[in-house]
Amino acid sequence: MASGYGRRYRSAMTGDALSIGGLLRDWRGRRRLSQLALAVDAEVSQRHLSFIESGRAAPSREMVLRLAERLAVPLRERNVLLVAAGYAPVYRERGRDDAALKAAGEAVGAILNGHRPHPALAFDRHWTLRSANTPATRLMAGAAATLLEPPVNVLRLSLHPDGLAPRIANFRDWRDHVLTRLERQIEASADAVLVGLRDEFKSYPVPPGARPGRPAGAAARDAVAVPLELLTEAGTLRFLSTTTVFGTALDISLSELAVECFFPADEGTAAVMRALDEAARG
Repeated sequence: MASGYGRRYRSAMTGDALSIGGLLRDWRGRRRLSQLALAVDAEVSQRHLSFIESGRAAPSREMVLRLAERLAVPLRERNVLLVAAGYAPVYRERGRDDAALKAAGEAVGAILNGHRPHPALAFDRHWTLRSANTPATRLMAGAAATLLEPPVNVLRLSLHPDGLAPRIANFRDWRDHVLTRLERQIEASADAVLVGLRDEFKSYPVPPGARPGRPAGAAARDAVAVPLELLTEAGTLRFLSTTTVFGTALDISLSELAVECFFPADEGTAAVMRALDEAARG
């Protein structure tokens, strides 16, 4: 695995090739922290931190990990920092079938199955679908076959004109929500793949007949959250969503796994989902 971290990394801000000092400075800039603020939080002198960032001092392995923790650097990128500083990566990225992840996989399965009759799905850091329960799969039906072939990107599926986009009644509001969420992920992770997805989604056309979005400030004034409003043969279904992650993950793949559960936003939606699930169970 170490070879995967041996390539040269460049600053998302300057485009310059980065050493360990440059990488730390880049992450500090992303977190909008001064040297003094990070030094105080990490319990290290500002002078020492300045020397590390300028290349005049080499940080210990423990110092790299301490700074990465204070900067909330994703586990995948913490390995990058370690390699840049001359140390071996410490965080593993196990395969989905690794025995060590069995309990986590069972937990995800229990969440998905236990959430019936409502939709729920699991995805990775790039929004690649890992698993979904039957109600979620049912709502995906009707999208172009190419969008449903693995690997399925759940955001592309929802916003693509050949995906669910024509069936999302509040498409403009939902797209704004998705793009805002992506921007936050990009800010937190500096992930180039997410940048590409964001730019791709921005290029998608608005479906014909899509209703206007909410005026600025209206969402905060009139609603508690942005729902997903999906047009179906059974009428318009409205869902609110929650996201669950493993808060104590030490494995890279587990730290990047998320489960999204959709809850009915009204009784009509709840009744339809119950009826569909009962029919599917026979």
